[in-house]
Amino acid sequence: MKAIACELPRTRGVPLSRFSRAELHRLVIERGFTEASASTIARWLREDALKPWQHRSWIFPTDPAFLEKAGPVLDLYQGRWEGKLLHPGEFVICADEKPSIQARARIHPPLPVASGSRGQRVEHTYRRRGALTYLAALDIGRRGRRRPCVFGRSEAGGGIVSFDRLVWQVMTKEPYASARRVFWIVDNGSSHRGQKAVQRLEQRWPNLVLVHLPVHASWLNQIEIYFSIVQRKVLEPNDFQDVPEVARTLNAFERHWNEIAEPFDWNFNRDDLAALIERLTAREPQLLLAA
Repeated sequence: MKAIACELPRTRGVPLSRFSRAELHRLVIERGFTEASASTIARWLREDALKPWQHRSWIFPTDPAFLEKAGPVLDLYQGRWEGKLLHPGEFVICADEKPSIQARARIHPPLPVASGSRGQRVEHTYRRRGALTYLAALDIGRRGRRRPCVFGRSEAGGGIVSFDRLVWQVMTKEPYASARRVFWIVDNGSSHRGQKAVQRLEQRWPNLVLVHLPVHASWLNQIEIYFSIVQRKVLEPNDFQDVPEVARTLNAFERHWNEIAEPFDWNFNRDDLAALIERLTAREPQLLLAA
């Protein structure tokens, strides 16, 4: 029965993407594999921590230079660049954009938590009142020295012009305007992709150093952690009367977060990434060799 739980349902001719406990119980009973009860099957699954109704996604790095490109970013998180400690007058910023944030005006306002209830109650029906793109730059700070700080802006859409306005918003402020160097960590989005983006931004801001992550490495960009916080604490459940209200709420949350935030406890370093890539290569060597 445990072996069946570890198979994809389609291998048994079942038109499901994954088994639930009930579907698994029905299958093994109908096909005579066991006469155990549903509660017994649930206990067997718990013994080996099997949860076939859950799923996780992954992606294999296909860039042979993945470590070479991602390593400098992980070094920056450790306060180093090209083998040397960063100067106190140097800063590390992670930046990206979160597109298509909708304003969904609920037909009836959400109800707060009440005695005997499980939490907020939110009306399912809503009216779409437009959408915006939220761009943010996170100064990751330094534990024990400087709090992190986020700078955000809401735009009608993304693109080079919107991203450059975000860079201007940060780089015209102190301490960044007169800093020795300000490292900007970005992914390969179209608004800051490739050598053209390096030339455009570094010519405009001589103390800016644009650092690209490899493709499929947004999970190594700390701004994604901030975006996940925004999603959980600000945008869910979504009940905004219009786009300006979304923008005002995002700005208010930035101010709130900047008052209480501490640097993210980032412990994943270059050695950890090297070990991970070695394990992945051993498991799926053809994926890296095909790049």
